[in-house]
Amino acid sequence: MNIKKLTILKYSFEILLIISLSFIYYLSQPVESKKIVYIPNGSINKIISHLSVNNYDLSKLDSLLLRVIGSPQSGWIDVGVKSLSRADFLYKLTTAKAAMTSITLIPGETTHIFLDQLAINLKLDREVLQQMYEKYTPIKEGAFVPDTYKIPIGISEQMLVKLLLSESKKQMQKLSNKLFGTYNEKKWFHFVAVASVIQKESANNKEMPLVSSVIYNRIKKGMRLQMDGTLNYGKYSHVRVSAKRIRNDNSQYNTYKNFGVPAIPVCNVGFEAIKAAVFPAKTNYLYFMKSKNGEHDFSCNYSTHLSNIKRATK
Repeated sequence: MNIKKLTILKYSFEILLIISLSFIYYLSQPVESKKIVYIPNGSINKIISHLSVNNYDLSKLDSLLLRVIGSPQSGWIDVGVKSLSRADFLYKLTTAKAAMTSITLIPGETTHIFLDQLAINLKLDREVLQQMYEKYTPIKEGAFVPDTYKIPIGISEQMLVKLLLSESKKQMQKLSNKLFGTYNEKKWFHFVAVASVIQKESANNKEMPLVSSVIYNRIKKGMRLQMDGTLNYGKYSHVRVSAKRIRNDNSQYNTYKNFGVPAIPVCNVGFEAIKAAVFPAKTNYLYFMKSKNGEHDFSCNYSTHLSNIKRATK
């Protein structure tokens, strides 16, 4: 072999060595990560772009490396630690999955109580949850859709609130488009406010259109709603409404003192209550009273209502 060929081989080897060492150095560099990471569906380029937007120091070279390592999994993944090498991080993107748990928000529950439950069940900071809620939505109540949510264990307060609000908004938009053909937030939350009263007052889904009719009938006649359920707002969600509470509560939720439906929803509502708010039953009912079987007796006049009260309390 002549000197020229040996020289070329030498330089080629040196170049390959430099490239190899550069790759090793690049892959050994630390990547700061959240313990739980969300990976969207889509191409590798889309995934790298999503992570870059969320403050991960990734580049087009990482896209090429992932094509060699394997396809990233979509969904929530648990990378285990917050600081790891680039090689380990890219490998985790293709292999790791987060352990999941179920969280249920029941219709009629308030956001205050729901955040309490999230803090206890997921071992999160209650104060930070409240801060994140106020940061990501101006809606004081009713922004969550009651449902069972799959939540990755180890998720942060910020990511959890963003996830729940995002999923809830998608569901609201879907139903609004079905009912109205469009989604107008102001219009939607007007019905959420009405639905929240229906949700608190109804014994079951079957009663909801009837309770809705009472609300609209009383408003039409200029009557106060005078419904105890409106006082089960916020931290008072499960507190029995007493005569003293009715006298002393000066909030907008006190429908014994104020006319109409409270401007801010009382609670988070199910879609059956929304439908009842949009499509009330056609009745002349103005009153209802819970009977001994747990359901309500509805009436059009006060004398019948008094009889229903006596029968229920006898």
